Amino acid sequence: MPHKPFKILIVEDEVSILEMYRFKLAKEGFSVATAMNGETGLAECREFMPDLILLDLKMPILTGDEMLKKLRHTKWGANMRVVILTNISKDEAPHSLRLLNVDRYIVKAHYTPAQVVETVNEILGNKN
Repeated sequence: MPHKPFKILIVEDEVSILEMYRFKLAKEGFSVATAMNGETGLAECREFMPDLILLDLKMPILTGDEMLKKLRHTKWGANMRVVILTNISKDEAPHSLRLLNVDRYIVKAHYTPAQVVETVNEILGNKN
């Protein structure tokens, strides 16, 4: 019996980046949902219940760290897997992020999309 594909939510406000990762992950067999700000991201989390979230930090309406803080205060989102995917260096990231239990912190400029997919597979224990 084929396994159900892992569900990934990409929360990113830059359309070209969002679409690039959506395409790459879907091509790898993941079920992908997207949101363009933290507020929509939270709503999408509740509906979609992703196995992992790729979360940008700088976004309109609700930033990534604000979304993550709210997510961690819900029963259903307290232990959700989260990878920060941003162009903000770890040193410049909001200090509160360190307390919000993220699986990885990836600076977009330092990773190719293929490496991001590898990281997602690694975190989820996905053996394609």
